[in-house]
Amino acid sequence: MGDGGSQWVRGMLLMAAILVLNAVFPGTMAMGQAAAPGNEAPVTQSPGPVGSAPEGAVQPPSVSTPAPQQPPSQETTAPGTGVPDASANDQAGMFVFKRDVEEVILHATVFDQDRHLVPYLDRSAFTVMQNGAPQTITSFRRQDVPVAMGIVIDNSGSMRDKREEVNRAVLNLVRASNPQDEIFVVNFSQNYYLDQDFTSNVNLLQTALEQTTARGSTALYDAVVASAVHLDHNPRLDKRVLLVITDGQDNMSQETLGEALQRLQEKNGPTVYAIGLTGGGLEARGREALQRLAGGTGGVAYFPETVEQVGEITRTVAHDIRSQYLIAYRPRNQNAKPDERGVQVEAHAPGYGKLTVVTRSGYALKGNGSTGSTSH
Repeated sequence: MGDGGSQWVRGMLLMAAILVLNAVFPGTMAMGQAAAPGNEAPVTQSPGPVGSAPEGAVQPPSVSTPAPQQPPSQETTAPGTGVPDASANDQAGMFVFKRDVEEVILHATVFDQDRHLVPYLDRSAFTVMQNGAPQTITSFRRQDVPVAMGIVIDNSGSMRDKREEVNRAVLNLVRASNPQDEIFVVNFSQNYYLDQDFTSNVNLLQTALEQTTARGSTALYDAVVASAVHLDHNPRLDKRVLLVITDGQDNMSQETLGEALQRLQEKNGPTVYAIGLTGGGLEARGREALQRLAGGTGGVAYFPETVEQVGEITRTVAHDIRSQYLIAYRPRNQNAKPDERGVQVEAHAPGYGKLTVVTRSGYALKGNGSTGSTSH
């Protein structure tokens, strides 16, 4: 028999042996095929629940796809805390700050002796104290991150001749902000109106700003509280800001100043920037209210002499927001009483003199009392 015949016989004998083995040990052939290169079975995942997530909800990343890591110089996590990284990109590419519910998040701005911003400090430069007790910083960022922002503008009768300039100044802020910021517009007089929900579209925001009636009284506190609540409807962005512009003091709200302060100072509440315009009945009481609304949250209250100065102020606010540090800590005393939740942040760095840190002065839990004034 030639070589071809011999190969045919050997092939038949091998096939017979495989059939016998498979009969005696079921699954031998399947295992052999699975082990053969190029025949790997595809890996599949069970589909998620049928249906789409509600609009604006964050879609969690796939289990098999790790979230991209951030550069060490931009964000750090306290060793041994078990706290997840502070940042990740979700499927839509938006910034999400992941945190334990026990964490307190602070947005801090640092100034030198000449009131110049100091934007490039490391985590080691900061010390966080709560009621005099040092706290462990669990997460730290010094990167410009997207913001959820509410623009809250007085639409009462005294604002009629100021709105055009104010609108122009607000649009300057929007254009100078992070392109991924999500902004809504509330116009208020005796009532408040959400004229534009969260969007990054400048044209939509401009249209909402122009929805003016300029009549009625001033329900400032009601509008501020409602806007702070509305910020909670954006789960994507944890950095939150309210810009409040008015030329008068509250004379119509059901909410009180104390209730508004309590809502703003709830844990991880918004930073408030307030602009009080003169010439519309803004008296000392109204100025003090704006200072308290802003100062207790780590923001600033401005009182320009002319409406033309508002544009410069909004550019300053935009720069301030984009130069902030994000600092998180877990209070050592999770059951601290309201008067034990005062927060103080200090910064020290070689080559700098005295540094001033502007951040919220404390936090309140929902349904509990609020805290004091601005911390420096």
